[in-house]
Amino acid sequence: MKQALILVALTLGISNFSFAADGSSADNGLVSVPSTRSVKDTADKLESVLTSKGMTVFTRINHADGAKKVNKELRETEVVLFGNPKAGTPLMQCAQTMGIDLPQKALIWKDENGAVWLSYNDPRYLAARHNMEGCDGALDKVSGALAKFAKAATE
Repeated sequence: MKQALILVALTLGISNFSFAADGSSADNGLVSVPSTRSVKDTADKLESVLTSKGMTVFTRINHADGAKKVNKELRETEVVLFGNPKAGTPLMQCAQTMGIDLPQKALIWKDENGAVWLSYNDPRYLAARHNMEGCDGALDKVSGALAKFAKAATE
């Protein structure tokens, strides 16, 4: 699977595409994890996992449904907004501007080849964006949690 993704990335001319050991990719601050489920099933599973872990799911946005309302077509694309003040508050204490990127969000989408992905913002990328310093513990905790949520939703 990893070799196929690398081939696709090279074919598309994407040179700054990298892969984690778990098969996820990271590009421009986004972590993208391939899903074995449909877009809807991935989003449903993510919502279930999040609520079971005490996270608040604030809303779910179906961009494809929105596109239909204006007579446009869009491949299946959903966003799940979620968070927990236990995780978000320490990040905002380090850099209050981090609040523009919180709550967390996950994008579940189908690409042009029919593959389904779950993408989210890499907390380290956001930390650099907001010039955060001295918050490695909080960032590690959030990064680990996001990876676990993504894995549970996509397998």
